[in-house]
Amino acid sequence: MASSSVFSPLFHALRPSASGCCARSHAVSVDNAAAAPRTAPLAAVVSHRRELLLGAGAALGAAFLKAPLPAEAREVEVGAVLPPAASNPGFVFFRATSKDTPALRAGNVQPYEFILPPTWKQTRVANILSGNYCQPKCAEPWVEVKFEDDKQGKVQVVASPLIRLTNKPNATIEDIGSPERLITSLGPFVTGNTFDSDELIDTSVEKIDGQTYYSYVLETPLALTGSHNLAKATAKGSTVVLFVASANDRQWQSSEKVLKTIVDSFKV
Repeated sequence: MASSSVFSPLFHALRPSASGCCARSHAVSVDNAAAAPRTAPLAAVVSHRRELLLGAGAALGAAFLKAPLPAEAREVEVGAVLPPAASNPGFVFFRATSKDTPALRAGNVQPYEFILPPTWKQTRVANILSGNYCQPKCAEPWVEVKFEDDKQGKVQVVASPLIRLTNKPNATIEDIGSPERLITSLGPFVTGNTFDSDELIDTSVEKIDGQTYYSYVLETPLALTGSHNLAKATAKGSTVVLFVASANDRQWQSSEKVLKTIVDSFKV
């Protein structure tokens, strides 16, 4: 996967220096044969090479010990890298930029933002789900970013090409249809597998800064994402952006309020 994010590390290959290669051997003429130095015994050569290899190995090991681990390997909590959310004490603020995903760099998705508890961690998006392979023109939805916490649940941003839902360019979410019609099309991207209209418990519509958002509450006992899902969607530019928060029964009991706060904070 080539998606970049606030935790995406830069991996540097360790390459031996050209100057560290074996020195070029020089031929010795017959006339100078007598003056040429006598070849060192084989045992001495082997011993010398062993010392060189051991020294190089020690230096390489020291380099690894001194180099910081990639952020993903350390599973850094977002509270260590994201600023506090001014409007919600106890949360941190995430706003996606063109540095975060290929779709944002291509201008296919407008910057989005939301808040998270500081203990959550960003997770890797599989390349086949990330949209890396199809930018700048993707025909199917893709996953932008994902965050999760083992005790509270997970969230992800899913982007869908507008043309998949309507042929009207730069359509608003109202142009696509009712909240029920939209979730029928995008429901499988909420659940991770299938969607049944009976799983839709509640819908609502709100305007934020002139932008219309559809919100959903779903009870999805067979969903791969979890038995409880909250979602919020809007359309902007050439894309519909869907924000999904998911939890299993155990997580939902303790984090329902937290997940609702996260979803409520989502804006494009």
